[in-house]
Amino acid sequence: MTVKNKVVVITGASSGIGATTAKQLASNGAKVVLGARREERLAALVDEIKAAGGQAAYQVTDVTKSADVQSLVKLAQTQFGGLDVIFNNAGIMPTSPISALHTDEWDQMIDINIKGVLNGVAAVMPIFTAQKSGQIITTSSVAGIKSFAGSGVYGATKFAVRNLMEVIRMESAQEGTNIRTVSLYPAAINTELLHTITDKTAKQNMTDFYQQVGISPAAVANVVNFAIDQPEDVNVNEFTIYPTKQA
Repeated sequence: MTVKNKVVVITGASSGIGATTAKQLASNGAKVVLGARREERLAALVDEIKAAGGQAAYQVTDVTKSADVQSLVKLAQTQFGGLDVIFNNAGIMPTSPISALHTDEWDQMIDINIKGVLNGVAAVMPIFTAQKSGQIITTSSVAGIKSFAGSGVYGATKFAVRNLMEVIRMESAQEGTNIRTVSLYPAAINTELLHTITDKTAKQNMTDFYQQVGISPAAVANVVNFAIDQPEDVNVNEFTIYPTKQA
């Protein structure tokens, strides 16, 4: 498996898709370096991975701070001798109608969902360009390929991520740097994203919907593992992950 011995940085790694992916990749021999804001969660996750025979390290990371992401990438290099993949997974989803004008939440989504991804790209681009290999995986959303009432700003950030990943793929091919990109478009996946919704009506509607159709983050972890496991000359670059029950 090409997953084995790959050094993988994961942001948003303290729960949900990030944590589940970290455990799966580590179980298949990857060396995972985990970043998030909640240190207790990160420490417990690294202990769990190591107890199962895996290799892992962590560092408290706020993806809105470029220095934090640079430091996380540096940890991967010093701890495990290199870097093969970054999984830009950190994100928030405080959905609400545009008319509600939750402008503070708009700013937070832009800072984390867009700038956080850009900080990840900036941290790895010099490394991947120099070694002429590397993989950038980013969690967009089904709201990054379809428009949903109540998710205007969230969807806007996820559409932006979709465009960014495709342009990186194209430019890498033109420049001969062999950087592979993967855009993930998860639908109703049971994570802590719903906890970031403050609009009461939106939260209740989303909670009810996820209770009906939501599936495990393992569905996304399986896709990430598959993408990393492809040969270096293969770029499987877009995945939509729906619950079978979701229309």
